[in-house]
Amino acid sequence: MNHDLDNLFKLTPEYVKEACKVAGNAFQDDPIMVFVYPDEKERKQKSKYGFYTLYNYGIKYGLAYATSKNLEGIIIWLPANKVYPSTWTMMRHGGFYTMRKVGLKLKAMKRTMTVFKYEEERHKELAPYDHWYFQNIAVKPEEQGKGYGGLLISTMLKTIESDGLPIYVETNTEKSVSIYQKYGFEILEYGIIPETDIALWCMLRKPR
Repeated sequence: MNHDLDNLFKLTPEYVKEACKVAGNAFQDDPIMVFVYPDEKERKQKSKYGFYTLYNYGIKYGLAYATSKNLEGIIIWLPANKVYPSTWTMMRHGGFYTMRKVGLKLKAMKRTMTVFKYEEERHKELAPYDHWYFQNIAVKPEEQGKGYGGLLISTMLKTIESDGLPIYVETNTEKSVSIYQKYGFEILEYGIIPETDIALWCMLRKPR
């Protein structure tokens, strides 16, 4: 590890809910979010809760940083031994809270599981070796285009390069694909998630 992380703000548990708001707003038009919550009003109300477990887990076991205390942008990376948490682990890190907030809406839950089960299957098959997992990046809509995403990605890359491990990431938008390609990620596979019309790009950055 190097000292580049000193220029970022390390996320701690008390920032989880605020970080979820940032992610919920940033992903309003994301294909997965639209698929899970087709109704725009419901999406605005509930999308932030879908990030609660992810951020709790990432803060505890991974590298979870923001651009500053203002949380203009947020990023989470998981180390090789924490890439595939069990369902019970995720429930303990906020899954129960998410279910209470979202409500037992079976259709939304089923749609969510359809997507994430398939993404995890592709992840395990395409990267069956030790690697870092670039799990999430979110930038406030009003702060996008100001370089915050690039700052977060480049800083994290510098930080973990000494590990000598590849980095896996998936995305559902062409825009993200082109951004990740600038940082050395290559497409491993492209397809459509079954039972949806959502595109999925699985990408890998080999060790330098």
